[in-house]
Amino acid sequence: MRLSDEIAAYILHMMESAGDGEAELKRNELAEELGCVPSQINYVLTSRFSPEQGYIVESRRGGGGYIRVRRVKLDSGVSPFMHIVNAVGYSLNAASAQAIIENLLYQQIVSPSSARIMLAALSDQAYRDVSVEQRDKLRASLLKQMLTALIT
Repeated sequence: MRLSDEIAAYILHMMESAGDGEAELKRNELAEELGCVPSQINYVLTSRFSPEQGYIVESRRGGGGYIRVRRVKLDSGVSPFMHIVNAVGYSLNAASAQAIIENLLYQQIVSPSSARIMLAALSDQAYRDVSVEQRDKLRASLLKQMLTALIT
């Protein structure tokens, strides 16, 4: 298991242990405990706990500083879809689209079969005949349309 996988698993375990889907940690203490440098903790937080993946990371600097990681709770219905539609913007790369769909699947807002179809439709392979400049715009538009269709 790679170090970044171990750090992510440790943070997820902290969140599950707390019972409220939230973990509060001190970067330097966590780095010391896991035997890594603090920048590795930063890397994991930015790559594995992003808003697209359904997390909010808050930090407070200083002597009593902390990092708080929380999973965003999405309730089924209109609200989570509209939140994502508004957050997508006018451009969306394949990795961000995948993270959004995997989060929807994880939170059981979309079915596994719907997620597979959405991932296929938003993959880079699906846009191989579209100019590079237009791919992310088209992907964002298509994801918004899919989410809007799921609302009704």
